[in-house]
Amino acid sequence: MADNKPLEVQEKKELATKGEKTVPARYFMPNTDIRETEDALLVVMEVPGVDRKDIDIKVEEDTLRVEARIDTAKYDGMEPLYTEYNVGHFARQFALSHMIDQQQIGAALNDGVLTLTLKKVQQAKPRRIEIG
Repeated sequence: MADNKPLEVQEKKELATKGEKTVPARYFMPNTDIRETEDALLVVMEVPGVDRKDIDIKVEEDTLRVEARIDTAKYDGMEPLYTEYNVGHFARQFALSHMIDQQQIGAALNDGVLTLTLKKVQQAKPRRIEIG
């Protein structure tokens, strides 16, 4: 059951990367919720200001990696009166369990919210074997 807490402004967390990026820019870890349904995990990420074409989702060696890039040209010369978040790209990665069907991962973007659907593998169902 959901808590009835008042909404609060969340601080953006800068992503600490080990490797060097080829494009100098800040990367942030998007706020993410994960919930489970009977047949899938739903991963919901906030990526405000990102266009569909600027999201890269990859699965490699049991790791799901999401990168979402902001078009910083939109912000050139802008002098905001007040801001609550810094402009920057988003990146997040998750280790995938053997219970996730890596061929059945879906993605949808709606109003700055990226939803990934990670289907679970079909488990072998118990069955009775007749003796012939």
